[in-house]
Amino acid sequence: MTPLCTSGYQGQDAATWSARLLAHGIEVVVDVRNLPLSRKKGLSESQLRALLSERGIKYLHVKELGNPKVYRDALRDGLDFEEFARIFRGHLETKTATLEELSDLAMSHRVRILCYEENPKACHRSLVAESVARRRPDAIEVVHLQHGQRERPNPDHGQDLPEPQRQVRRDRMHGGY
Repeated sequence: MTPLCTSGYQGQDAATWSARLLAHGIEVVVDVRNLPLSRKKGLSESQLRALLSERGIKYLHVKELGNPKVYRDALRDGLDFEEFARIFRGHLETKTATLEELSDLAMSHRVRILCYEENPKACHRSLVAESVARRRPDAIEVVHLQHGQRERPNPDHGQDLPEPQRQVRRDRMHGGY
């Protein structure tokens, strides 16, 4: 199975978060924040792109998979995450081409989906990753990586992340990567 990793940077600085990428051979960071801005130094789009580039990691901001403001506001106003998940999954059904491209990218590169929240159960990135993995259920396994935990694809399997697959190919997502 090919791991599709996700993580949030909450509680971490840019250097710590990016060092974890290198430790696991991440080749592409897919930022699914609707607005790729952060109060944390180094974690807004332009700074993050530069930091990752210095480390040989490609950065893609995929706004189409971001959590729209109307949904963020509803969550802030008390919408239950389970109800949000139902609504957001419907929203993702309108993003088929982008999800297919991300699925292709995950099959050819070591990818980590980025958002803010540390807990994947409180973040839309888990729903994005789930939608991508559903496109290739026998090939892609979602791996939620959290700060301070030993990074494993699935706690039930007890194995470390496999070595990245090195395939030479270009993807269509956002200008040819």
